[in-house]
Amino acid sequence: MKDNDWKQRLNIVYSTNPDMQYETADEEEIVETLPPEKQKLRVMLDKKNRKGKEVTLITDFVGTDDDLKELARMLKTKCGVGGSARGGEILIQGDFRQRVKDLLTAKGYKVRII
Repeated sequence: MKDNDWKQRLNIVYSTNPDMQYETADEEEIVETLPPEKQKLRVMLDKKNRKGKEVTLITDFVGTDDDLKELARMLKTKCGVGGSARGGEILIQGDFRQRVKDLLTAKGYKVRII
């Protein structure tokens, strides 16, 4: 059977240029997770756009989403609260800045409270 990739180009406009090369954008950037010793995390208290509720925000994580979610799961379990992880940020419900800092430094991360 021939290599029939017309389905991948359904949304492409026709070109009369004989030299046109169709380029696919399937290549995603692979983000390597830095080891904990090289991570410089920032921990801060945030109340904006949260109806007055306090959340502990951990930012500047460099790595894959799976590693971010794993770290968030560990922090949420140790603090006994809910939260979320997306876009390089971990959100922990409540004011747990010092406890999060202690947990992360025990894991080997460089942490700064803002």
